Amino acid sequence: MGRADRLQAWAVDQPGPVSTHPLAAVERPVPEPAAHQLLVRVEACGVCRTDLHLAEGDLPPKRHLVVPGHEVVGVVEAAGESTSRFQPGDRVGVAWLGGTCGRCRFCTTGRENLCVAPTFTSWDVDGGYATYTVADERYVYRLAPSLPAASAAPLLCAGIIGYRAWLRTGLGPGGRLGIYGFGGSAHLTAQVAIAQGARVHVVTRSPAARSLALELGASSAVEAGPLDEPLDAAIVFAPAGELVPLALEALDRGGRVVVAGIHLSDIPPLNYQRHLFQERSLASVTANTRADGQEFLDLAARTGIKVTTSNYGLEEANRALLDLAQGRVRGAAVLLAPS
Repeated sequence: MGRADRLQAWAVDQPGPVSTHPLAAVERPVPEPAAHQLLVRVEACGVCRTDLHLAEGDLPPKRHLVVPGHEVVGVVEAAGESTSRFQPGDRVGVAWLGGTCGRCRFCTTGRENLCVAPTFTSWDVDGGYATYTVADERYVYRLAPSLPAASAAPLLCAGIIGYRAWLRTGLGPGGRLGIYGFGGSAHLTAQVAIAQGARVHVVTRSPAARSLALELGASSAVEAGPLDEPLDAAIVFAPAGELVPLALEALDRGGRVVVAGIHLSDIPPLNYQRHLFQERSLASVTANTRADGQEFLDLAARTGIKVTTSNYGLEEANRALLDLAQGRVRGAAVLLAPS
């Protein structure tokens, strides 16, 4: 199939409630890849809650008409100068972390997720709600050609960020993990935790999500607490600050709550004795390192993580975001580019 001259995409026009359809259809020339860049023909792109925050303005766009989407699966169409890792025809994944400075004290100590001058796919540079995108090959992942595009897409952010949140809990085999909210990222993280020997307890308002959690091996799935046993750790995936005190109260001594999202509504006041005493702690997740990403993708391949998706055509981007906002997505939402 020859390369098209123009690409079709969805871009953030006027951020606002998804019911107002804040994404606008745009058509642009297909870009030429610059040095270190790949031109990628998009096969599928996951719909992440961060895209929802971007479209609604909780995460202010860095420029007008930026193209969302940072769970991109596609095929390399062309490579710019100084590229060496990939060739045209290779299957690749483009994720949230789009670039780092490589020089700051975080980059030089293995903490590039905290880089002082990073760039992010779909925030600083255009993402994958499009038929083509470009990406820095140094931040691109190699994907197996046999892995279905729709199944691979959520691994690239929902999976990777969930995996980093899991690492941040410090939970060992046999630990008790609470998961608050059960969407695209949580349903993958739960499987990582269960594969590592954890008992997982899910709290979510969605009956469909509770059913999926139990199918995937969760020990319990409830609409609200209290839980059957105290937790050694909890991950808050839902962007609801009011869940943080509830998760902290559910912890056993020495437990940790990790907030996995890029945006969270305000956390209510905490009571030291009820929420933090006895060495309970609260932590956040900021992006991921490339090492995190590769570790997770390798783990997913070894353990056969089941990816549950709700698929949409690229032309249905606004509807996919609305369904995500209103809790109608089972597993992860994925946009499929026209073949």
